[in-house]
Amino acid sequence: MPDEELLYDLADLFKVFGDTTRIKMLYALMGQELCVADLAELIGATQSAVSHQLRTLKQARLVKFQRDGKNVIYSLSDDHVYTMLAQGMTHICE
Repeated sequence: MPDEELLYDLADLFKVFGDTTRIKMLYALMGQELCVADLAELIGATQSAVSHQLRTLKQARLVKFQRDGKNVIYSLSDDHVYTMLAQGMTHICE
């Protein structure tokens, strides 16, 4: 059995996937890097809501960002995030 602290951290990670807006954002970032404005337009949310959710996704290390002048460009942190989303979708579609 994994250490209690690791189990707690894993439960916190899965909580992040418990919000439809965050799932939409992660799916949008699966295929491309996006700034807040483009991400908001793509998922049909306000920039404020997207920024708020990005904070949660960054804290969970699911997205990363890079500055491009005044813009901040977001992308998935790594292939593990892509795999978790893809495996989750496969599981519910079976």
